[in-house]
Amino acid sequence: MNGKYPYLLVILGAMLWGTTGTAQSFAPDGAHPIVIGSVRLAIGGTALLLIAIWQKKITLHNWPIKETILATLGMACYQPLFFTAVSMTGIAIGTIITLSSAPIIAGFLEWLFGKKRPSPSWWMATGLSIAGCLLLFSNQGSVTIDPVGALLALGAGASFTVYTLVSKKILDKQPPEATAAVIFCFSALLLAPMLFIFDISWIGTTNGLAVSLHLGLLATAVAYLLFNKGLLSVPSSTAVSLSLAEPLTAALLGVFLIGESLTLMSWFGVGLLLCGIISLTISPKASKSPAIMNQKLSAKK
Repeated sequence: MNGKYPYLLVILGAMLWGTTGTAQSFAPDGAHPIVIGSVRLAIGGTALLLIAIWQKKITLHNWPIKETILATLGMACYQPLFFTAVSMTGIAIGTIITLSSAPIIAGFLEWLFGKKRPSPSWWMATGLSIAGCLLLFSNQGSVTIDPVGALLALGAGASFTVYTLVSKKILDKQPPEATAAVIFCFSALLLAPMLFIFDISWIGTTNGLAVSLHLGLLATAVAYLLFNKGLLSVPSSTAVSLSLAEPLTAALLGVFLIGESLTLMSWFGVGLLLCGIISLTISPKASKSPAIMNQKLSAKK
């Protein structure tokens, strides 16, 4: 894939993640957030596995075991860490800490372990996006800043970052469909005990079933399939920064679908977020790592 197409796939995936909050607002009152996350992984993992089998993408050969385990742990840890952090700190603070920390952690880890130093344009675009995210949630009411909840939110940001960085290595050896299917199925198995600990009777209701299917099929299976396909050609740190399209989508859905209102400062945040995301998308060459550029130069020789 060439040009801006992979970047758009990553953004589309993040936009589908952004429907999660709106969908959850329609869930029955007895739906526990951790159970919602577990059901989301179970349905999404099953759908991805069926897609991979149908397309004959699943193979037992050439699987990087260590990377697969790390990616599985990253995705499995993200769900309870994020939802617990949000319940302790409030939606605004939990979301800000998680999503704003992820791009910074990604850039640092890519620099530390991959020897890929993020470009100045990446820092500028990511800074714009993070600032936009902070301003976007400035219209929220009073929140409780719980130190433990803040640490859990940082853990959620780190978990998503680990999933993204490690998945990119798996994609060097396996197709996106198989990569997503295996990681999500294993992650769902790790969280399966949650379905026996908490009440899941709400899934049998009309709203509960509709929310579960939306979260599992669209906000997980389709979203991560798009994200992984884009990740084939997009640097990991850039992909994590582009994932800030998630809170942007969530905020806009809240305004136009649920009827929420944003302050002038929050709309300014929307503008900054858009500028950051567009900047990362229209100048992909600037965000590519030296290693990728060297590979292309070698191929031309």
